[in-house]
Amino acid sequence: QVQLVESGGDLVQAGGSLRLSCAASGLTFSNYAVGWFRQAPGKEREFVASIRGSGGNTFYADSVKGRFTISRDNAKNTVYLQMNSLKPEDTAVYYCAAKFDSTGSYYHPPTYNYWGQGTQVTVSS
Repeated sequence: QVQLVESGGDLVQAGGSLRLSCAASGLTFSNYAVGWFRQAPGKEREFVASIRGSGGNTFYADSVKGRFTISRDNAKNTVYLQMNSLKPEDTAVYYCAAKFDSTGSYYHPPTYNYWGQGTQVTVSS
């Protein structure tokens, strides 16, 4: 079956950096777009970034543009989220999700078929 496993979450000071990883199995990875979403306590899950199966197109939320970079290594079935200049408002559980490429929105959680269990990112001020 399809599995997505996130790693790399941690406690970091404001201004610091983290790199999250999302390792996938059980699917033809290059056929799937992968997105990162986050959810803070008491808030709805929100879009962070996504990348198409080939890696040729990327999409970002305005709140992270210029600070976060999404990338993928299809040979390793892994997607990365490099997060720089972290702010306390970036604190959340970060989830990766996969959907068949070229179908549906790259921004909205309901269009994604498979989800990981999440990894906690905490940014202290």
